[in-house]
Amino acid sequence: MLIKTTVLPLALLALTAAGASAQNPVSDSLRGSWSGVKRNIAQSADLMPEEHFSFRPTKDVRSFGELLSHVAGASYVFCAAAKGEKSPFEEDAFEKTAKTKAEIVKATKDAIAYCDSAFAAVTDASAGQMVQAPFGTGQAPRANALIGQIGHDNEHYGNLVTYFRLRGIVPPSSRPR
Repeated sequence: MLIKTTVLPLALLALTAAGASAQNPVSDSLRGSWSGVKRNIAQSADLMPEEHFSFRPTKDVRSFGELLSHVAGASYVFCAAAKGEKSPFEEDAFEKTAKTKAEIVKATKDAIAYCDSAFAAVTDASAGQMVQAPFGTGQAPRANALIGQIGHDNEHYGNLVTYFRLRGIVPPSSRPR
């Protein structure tokens, strides 16, 4: 009786969940990659002390805060393309307007939330649909914009790691969880 009333329904539920998950392995993989990089970007914004947001290793590169502001602006462009809509912000919008840590952290977290909805909505079927590519470069599969978002954030997280190390701070991805 226990098998019929408890174990069998749980087994069926587990199989159904596993089957549903296996139906979207590509989009699930995109979401997994996004989850990691968005955590690193958000934690970077929170972790760096405000007095180091203006830090730049050389005069020829963006400051820590400018990098995060750039990432936020570009995130809107990438994720708007994935959503099939016009970006609500230009790529350089936050570099021009967000100057304090509070403003930059807000822009960063708002951009992440905007992108969360694009990653949440994608399925393997919709990932292959053609959309206007980010930055007006023609048509591309929706997945292209999401892969671009992940790659761009990872690229600049690498910059942020260097800034942390130069300030003697352990970056988020190297901290114990």
